Amino acid sequence: MAFQPEPWRVKVVEPIRLPEREERERLLSEAGYNVFGIAAEDIFIDLLTDSGTSAMSDNQWAGLMIGDESYAGARNYFRFESTIQEIFGFEHVVPVHQGRVAENLLFSSLVEPGKIVPNNSHFDTTRANVEVQGGKALDLVIDAAKHPQQEHPFKGNIDLDRVRALFESTPGEQIPLAMLTLTNNSGGGQPVSLANIRAYAELCHEFGIPFYIDACRFAENAWFIKQREEGQGDRSVAEIVREIFSLADGCTMSAKKDGLANIGGFFASRNRELVEHIKQRLVLIEGFPTYGGLAGRDLEAVARGLREVLDEGYLRFRITQVEAFGRKLTELGIPIIRPTGGHAIYIDAKEFLPGMPQSVFPGQALSVAMYREGGVRCAEIGSVMFARTDPESGETVYPALELVRMAIPRRVYTNSHLQYVADVLEGIRDHRDRLRGLDIVHEAPVLRHFTCRFEEL
Repeated sequence: MAFQPEPWRVKVVEPIRLPEREERERLLSEAGYNVFGIAAEDIFIDLLTDSGTSAMSDNQWAGLMIGDESYAGARNYFRFESTIQEIFGFEHVVPVHQGRVAENLLFSSLVEPGKIVPNNSHFDTTRANVEVQGGKALDLVIDAAKHPQQEHPFKGNIDLDRVRALFESTPGEQIPLAMLTLTNNSGGGQPVSLANIRAYAELCHEFGIPFYIDACRFAENAWFIKQREEGQGDRSVAEIVREIFSLADGCTMSAKKDGLANIGGFFASRNRELVEHIKQRLVLIEGFPTYGGLAGRDLEAVARGLREVLDEGYLRFRITQVEAFGRKLTELGIPIIRPTGGHAIYIDAKEFLPGMPQSVFPGQALSVAMYREGGVRCAEIGSVMFARTDPESGETVYPALELVRMAIPRRVYTNSHLQYVADVLEGIRDHRDRLRGLDIVHEAPVLRHFTCRFEEL
C-alpha cells in the first residue's frame, strides 16, 4: 500500500480553515513574509514543527486528571522520574519545561568562552545556547549528510576521524563535553547508527570528555537502527534505546517530540555533582526540582508518552507515513533529502530553485509560496537560520544546505492531508520561475529566523 492506515481511531476533531487567497496575501504582508508571524487559526496545514504539536492519546488525557499540583514532591514527578530511569538508565533526572532549558542549564554549567562543543549537527537553539556562553558549536557530521541525493542509511553519523583529530589536537580542558543529536534535525532528520554512537562514546571516554545525547527523537532513531543496521533487526526498540543511553554520560530532551507531549523536557545524568549544581540553577529559573516549570499533570502526560512512543506499531506507521510522503514528492520531481528521515521531509531549495542565490533566501521564498498557494506553513532551515558573518573577512558564510522542512506532527494529520500538501507543491513546481527572493529588513541578533521581517524583491 502507498500509505498504511493510521493505527488509531479519531475521537475528537478540531476544525481547520483555508483562508481565501486574497486574505493569505494580506496575512503574509502583515507578517513581513515570515510565517512564524501568522496566527495558527489562519494556517490550513501546519508543518512548521513537530515540537509540542503531537496529538495526545486518551491514556495521556486521562493522566491529566490525576495531576498532583503540590509544589514539592508531587506524585507525578516520581512517576516521571522512574519512567526515565527505566527507559534511559540514568539515575539523576531534572524536569524542565522544554528542551532548550535543559541545554541552557547544561551549557551554562560547563561551557566558558573559547570552549568547543562538537556534535554531528547542532540545531538552532542548541547552537545558540553554546554560543551565548562564548563557546564554539562545531559540526562534524559525515560528508554524505551534505549531499541531499546521496543514499546512506545513517547520514546523521558523526565523522569519527574528524572527532579523533579534534581530540588529539585540542587540550582536553577546551572540550567540556561532546554532544550527539538523535536524529540529526539540521541534516534532514537523519539517524545515527548504534555502531557510530558506540565508537563516538569510546573516543569521548578515551580522552576523558563527557558524552551527552540530544535525545529529542530517540525512539525514531532506534527504529531506524532496528530496520537498517545489521544485527539489530531482532531486538526491540526498547532494548536498542537502553543500549544507546548506556553509552552516554547523560542527555537533554525536549519531550515535545518523542515524549508525545505538548510541553515538557528533562536533563538526565550519571554525574550527581553536576545534577546538584543544575538543580540549584533550576530553582532560579524554572522552579523546584520536582516540577521544573511544569504542572503535575504535564509530568504525568510526559511519563505516559515516553512509554507510548516505544510502541513499534506506532513507530512503523510514523516512519512509513513520512517515507510515503517523501516518495510521492520524489515522483513529482520535488528534490528532497534522501533517504527520508523520521519526523520531516526536507526540500532541497537550492535544487528546486537553481537560479535563486542564497543571498535572497530561496528556502524562505519557497516557504512563502507554500502558504500563498495552499495555506501550508513550514520552516526554512537554510540561510535565514544558519548564515553567519565571518569575523575576519566580514563576508557572509552560507550553509551547505538550503532546506525547507515540512515537520509532521505526531498523530495529527491523515494521509489525505499530506496528499493535499503534495498537490500544492506540484502546483508551485510548475510555476517556480515566478517565485521571488527576499531581503531582510529587520532581524534580531540571535535566532533571527523566529522574528525577522522581509520584503519581496
